[in-house]
Amino acid sequence: MRVIRGGDMWTAESRPKYERKGLRYPSDLTDEEWALIEPLLPPGRRPPPHKPPVDRRRVLNALLYVLTTGCQWRQLPKDFPPKSTVHDYFVDWRGLVLAQVHNALYAEARRLAERKAEPTLAIVDSQSVKSSEKGGRASMRPVTTGQRKSRARSDTPPSIRRAC
Repeated sequence: MRVIRGGDMWTAESRPKYERKGLRYPSDLTDEEWALIEPLLPPGRRPPPHKPPVDRRRVLNALLYVLTTGCQWRQLPKDFPPKSTVHDYFVDWRGLVLAQVHNALYAEARRLAERKAEPTLAIVDSQSVKSSEKGGRASMRPVTTGQRKSRARSDTPPSIRRAC
């Protein structure tokens, strides 16, 4: 896991520790990172009998590639699993699984930085305080104005308008 402490950030001694060389893409997981994440992921899907099982690490590397580069699914490089497979895993994992991975990695990063797993301090800016003092949603003015009658002449004859 890449945790950069404030004191040793980008010094000549610490730079090799955070290098991404040797990986296909800078977004790929190192063996150490994969060892932390693998136990948090559910088992892979059972493949059809005629296909090999999907490598979850390659799927996660593909997801990280899409998220870091912003590329479209259809532009995923060919050395990753098929885009449909990667997208299917993303849909399966995007809720609870990725939140659990994030929380576990967040707690581990805090532990490596010699901090408690949960933060003990919160900062509230003055704008948030001003909004809550006024009553929040109840005191907010409507964004749109009421509907106005058209001043244009109607094509409907007056005799029909009166009947309605």
